[in-house]
Amino acid sequence: MNNFISTSLPQWRHTVVLGLLLASALFLIWRVIDLHVIRKDFLQGQGDARHLRVVNIVAHRGMIMDRNGEPLAVSTPVDSVWADPGELATGKKQWPQLARLLGVKVNHLKKLLVKRGKSEFVYLKRHVNPDLAQKVKALGVPGVSLQREYRRYYPTGEVAGHVLGFTNIDDSGQEGIELAYDDWLKGTPGKKRVIKDRMGNIVEDVESIKAPSPGHDLVLSIDRRIQYLAYRELKAAVKKHKARSGSVVILNVQTGEVLAMVNQPSFNPNNRRNLKGGRYRNRAVTDVFEPGSAIKPFTIAAALSTGKFRPNTMIQTTPGTLKVGKNLIRDRKNFGSITVSTVIQKSSNVGASKIALAIPGRDLWDMFDRVGFGAVTNSGYPGESSGMLSDYRNWREIEQATLAFGYGLSVTPLQLARAYLVLATGGMRPSVTFLHVDPSRDVVNLGERVVSKSIASKVRKMLELVVEKGGTGQRAQVPGYHIAGKTGTARKAGVGGYQKHEYVAVFAGMAPASRPQLVMVVMINEPSNGEYYGGKVTAPVFARVMAGSLRLLNIPPDNLPSLSSKVARLGERP
Repeated sequence: MNNFISTSLPQWRHTVVLGLLLASALFLIWRVIDLHVIRKDFLQGQGDARHLRVVNIVAHRGMIMDRNGEPLAVSTPVDSVWADPGELATGKKQWPQLARLLGVKVNHLKKLLVKRGKSEFVYLKRHVNPDLAQKVKALGVPGVSLQREYRRYYPTGEVAGHVLGFTNIDDSGQEGIELAYDDWLKGTPGKKRVIKDRMGNIVEDVESIKAPSPGHDLVLSIDRRIQYLAYRELKAAVKKHKARSGSVVILNVQTGEVLAMVNQPSFNPNNRRNLKGGRYRNRAVTDVFEPGSAIKPFTIAAALSTGKFRPNTMIQTTPGTLKVGKNLIRDRKNFGSITVSTVIQKSSNVGASKIALAIPGRDLWDMFDRVGFGAVTNSGYPGESSGMLSDYRNWREIEQATLAFGYGLSVTPLQLARAYLVLATGGMRPSVTFLHVDPSRDVVNLGERVVSKSIASKVRKMLELVVEKGGTGQRAQVPGYHIAGKTGTARKAGVGGYQKHEYVAVFAGMAPASRPQLVMVVMINEPSNGEYYGGKVTAPVFARVMAGSLRLLNIPPDNLPSLSSKVARLGERP
């Protein structure tokens, strides 16, 4: 018998196989239609939501430069680490490595995911250094990516910290010039549509939606060289005299530009950790003080304006005291009968008080008001104080007398410098500005005339006597230049009245006196190392900073010995 095995299948099995094949084909056809036709828009939207993104294109902030084009504030590109919490949750095994790189604890990442789990974007660390950014990127943690941003950097550090202020982590101005001109400096971010992979990395730029617009550069009136010189000398003086604080302001007489403005204590805007807010403020424009005898030139200017006094008018100051009501005004010694000019030279409180009481209170107030006391300088600097000048109609006799030598009103260093600017310009009151003014290109605002040219000149001549032999400000002398200035020393007001051992020392002046180019105010608050008079504490600072500034700006001397006197002296030598 032959063995025979049949390979044929029953008919019903053919039907089942064919049915299954047909069903599979129909299912695949239906699935294709479902995916590509019926649910096309939904699925594309879901895919785009996961991979197609609209991202910001950061725009860098404008640079701040000094008058010579030297950088004072620049924005440098940096990376920030961010994550998609949903995707980051899938990479738990790599959390310890990521946390170690970022300098945080793993629990911090867990809490972040719980708090921001429903969002698609969360910062893990802002503004990291390039090495760290590359290490984070190399880890390849799901959902973790880098975003390009900008961080503000200040090349001069604390030298110009108070003038410039600073920005926050989003590069928006918070203090100083950065705040005042934030709209000008900040850029406008752009937008683009990109495709990202599952790791969050951009793999393709799809289209540009809006181009970024960078911020505008800003050129300040500050001269970085003079700024550093003033900073160095003020810091040394505050340390030497163990003072609480201090300020220096230098103005350009021709344009009203602020060439330098420094304060102590200062701060470094590049590193603001553990600093108290009080150190951020620019004391030269926000803090007020009673200026003491530095106000006397304006008392004398008011008296000269009435026509009752001239520089050689005699004033009797004997016996060195003056009783006004129940109050006694004192000089440091009995100067006897002296001229109005000598009242300034010797800084006689009795003489200044007698002069002030001899003219109407309105005339004294009017002079103080015209030179800018009691009002902001309109420099545009944020937080500027207006100081305090009370209405003359409310003055008592003693208040009019003490105002004559700087008690009963308050000013900022910038206000006082602006007032001396009036004397330096021959009676004009120009606008004060922190922006660079180029006289060859820009219209210089000379301001309005507030004092006659003749009176301004006469007062300036008196101020020269202060710095010469016999005056209170001899230590403000600068070799080769005539200097005009005034010392000031004032007791500080406190609980229960004026304090016995707390003073403010001031020197305000200009150079060269024959044709002033620079005005400077130096104020040191609460010197406590034995010396406190303006002539000893602040006048030397003025001399050193002014000497360096005149040299840096190539301002020619106006007090060089004549050639004939040099020859005569040479002939006297053996």
